Amino acid sequence: MTQTRTVTPPTNTARRRYGFALLTYAFAAVMIGTTLPTPMYALYADRMHFAVFTTTVIFATYAVGVLFALLAFGRWSDAVGRRPMLLAGVVAALISAVLFLVAHTVPELLVARVLSGLSAGLFTGTATAAVIEAAPESWKSRAAAVATVANIGGLGLGPLVAGILVQYAPAPLALSFIVHIVLMVLAGGAVLFSAETSERQGTIGIQRLSVPPQTRAVFATAVTAAFAGFAVTGLFTAVAPSFISNVIGIGNHAVAGAIVCSVFAASAVAQILGLRIPPPRAIAAGCALLVVGMLMLAVALHFSSLPGLIAAAVVAGVGQGISFGRGLAAISDQTPPERRAEVSSTYFVVAYIAIAVPVIGEGVASQHWGLRTAGVTFAIAVAVLSAVCLVAVLIQERADKI
Repeated sequence: MTQTRTVTPPTNTARRRYGFALLTYAFAAVMIGTTLPTPMYALYADRMHFAVFTTTVIFATYAVGVLFALLAFGRWSDAVGRRPMLLAGVVAALISAVLFLVAHTVPELLVARVLSGLSAGLFTGTATAAVIEAAPESWKSRAAAVATVANIGGLGLGPLVAGILVQYAPAPLALSFIVHIVLMVLAGGAVLFSAETSERQGTIGIQRLSVPPQTRAVFATAVTAAFAGFAVTGLFTAVAPSFISNVIGIGNHAVAGAIVCSVFAASAVAQILGLRIPPPRAIAAGCALLVVGMLMLAVALHFSSLPGLIAAAVVAGVGQGISFGRGLAAISDQTPPERRAEVSSTYFVVAYIAIAVPVIGEGVASQHWGLRTAGVTFAIAVAVLSAVCLVAVLIQERADKI
C-alpha cells in the first residue's frame, strides 16, 4: 500500500521566523545587481566602440529609473503591501540582468540600466521598511543597521564579485549576470515565503516633494553634503575602472571592482559607527573628510598612484557615509512627523540627481580635456562644494549657540 504525504504551506509563524533573514538577503541581492556592470563598462566600450562619455550616460540612466520609482511608487507599499512592491522590484532586476546578458547595442544597455534603477527605487524604501518590520524582538534595535548593511553592502559586493568573475572566470560579459539571475530567482522565492509586514494603510499616488520652512536651513546644508557625497560614489562607480586602466595603467578588473567596493564598504561602516554622533557635527566631519578624500584623489590621478586612489576611495566613502546618514537624521529631527516622507523623498531625489549629472559632466570634460584632467577637475570641484558646506554647518552651529 502506497502512502501519500501531504505538503503543507509554510505557516505564518515560520514565515515570520525566517522573514527577517530572507528579506535581508533579497535586499542585498537586488542591490548587487545595480553595481554589477561597473567592471564591465570598459569591455562594453571595446565591443561597441564608445568612449568614457557614453559610459557615464549609460551609468547615469540608472538614476532615471530610481527617480521614477521613488516619485511614482514611493507611497504604494504602504497601500498595497510590501511584498507586491518587492516582487515588482525583483522582476525589474531579473529583466535587467537578462537584457545585460544579451545586450549588443548601447540602447539595450540603456534600457537595462533604467530597469536596474527601477528595481533599486522600488526596493530601497520598501525593503528597508520590510526588514525593520520583520525583525524579531531581539533584533529590533539593530534592524535599521541590518537594512543599511544589506543596502550598501549589496552595492559594494556588486563590483567586487563582477570584477573577480570578469578577470578570472570565463565568459566575462555573461557569467556575472547568469549568477545574478540565479540570485534574483532565489530573492523572488524569499519574498514569496516571507510574511507581509505592512498593515496596508495609505493611498496610492505620486510622492509629493517639498520642504517646510522650519526645515529649510538644515535641509540646505544636509542636502549639499549629500550631493557632494553621492557625486563621489557616482564617479567611482562609473569611472574608477577607466581611471585604473587609462590613467594608472592597471588592466586588472578585480582591482577596479575592489576599489569601488571599498567606497561602499567604508560608507556602510561609517553610517553604522556614526549613529551616536550628533547630526550637525557628523555633517561637518563628513564634509571635511570629503574635502580630504577629493584632494587625495586629485593627487592620486596627477601622479598615477594606485595606493593614493585606494586611500581616496576609503576616506571619501567614510565622509559620504557619515554626512549622508546623519544628514537625513538632522532633517528628520527638524521636520514634523506628517511631512517626513515628502522631505525624505526630496532629499533622495537630490542625492540621485547627484549620482547622474556630475558624472555626465565628467564624461563631457574627459572628451575635451582628457580623463586625468577631467578627474582632477571633478575632485577639486567636489572638494570646494564640500568645503562650502562645512563652513555653512559651522556658521549654523555657532548661530544656534548664540
